[in-house]
Formats: sequence, C-alpha cells, structure tokens
Amino acid sequence: MSRMPGSASIATAASWLRDTRVEMSRDKVDVAKRVVDAYNRRDVDGLFAELATPDFEWYPGIVRALDGGGYCGREGAEQFAADTSENWAELQIIAEEFRDLGDRALVLGRLKGRGKGSGVPVEQPFATVLDFRGDRICRSRVFLDRAEGLRAAGLSE
Repeated sequence: MSRMPGSASIATAASWLRDTRVEMSRDKVDVAKRVVDAYNRRDVDGLFAELATPDFEWYPGIVRALDGGGYCGREGAEQFAADTSENWAELQIIAEEFRDLGDRALVLGRLKGRGKGSGVPVEQPFATVLDFRGDRICRSRVFLDRAEGLRAAGLSE
C-alpha cells in the first residue's frame, strides 16, 4: 500500500488544530467558572493570583444601575467585597450558562441574595461579559437585563 508523502503529518496537524480549538474554548469557560466561584467565596487573593489581570475592571450590575461606576484593580475588588458584606447578608451568582466568545466569555444566570438590614430575599436575572487579555480576565461587566448583556456581547436572544 502506498502512502502519499506527508499525509500522516497533515492528519496529525489537523487533529492538533481541532483539539486546540476545543481546548481554547474550554479554557475560557473554565476561567469564567472559576471567576464565578471566586466571586461567590469573595476570594480576592485567588482572583488576582490566577484569574484576573492586575488592572482588572469590575462593573457590577447594581453599581452600574445606580451610577454607572465600577471597581478597578485589587484595591477595587477588596472594596467591592467590603461593600457587598456591608449591604448583603448573602449574595451569590447562580450561573446557568457559559458561552465562549473568543476573546470574551458570557455568563448567564441569576443573582440571589438577601438584604442585610431588611432580610428581604432578592433574585435577579443577569448576564456578565468577561473580557480577556491572554488567559486572564481584564474586565467584567454585569447586566441586570439579559438582553442588554447579550447586546454588549454582540449577540441577540
């Protein structure tokens, strides 16, 4: 049986490219899942050690809705954690869907919490767009309106 020169290397290269695309896709989703976990644990150390750039910008949905502001860097993330514990008895992300968008990831789900002073339970749909620089997130934008979050990610319902 005769073989065409280089056919094995072409097949190997094609297999490597196919596997690499799958692996890259999984990596962004994996990072997004780990970011959600770090958020729910208020793990600022883990966020900056493994997942976020030093100049990471975080625009939480509630803050964006109130004044359009956000938090920057480690100091900002620590301030967000302090602000959250001051106002919320509990506040968690319930992630329901992750999408790899190339240099971004999209997280869809619900914010679930209970006010610290009032004890009132809150549940709110959300969308988060995570922008990447290399394999780390450099910006997170949370939208309390799913359609707005999808538009920000360049998608539609």
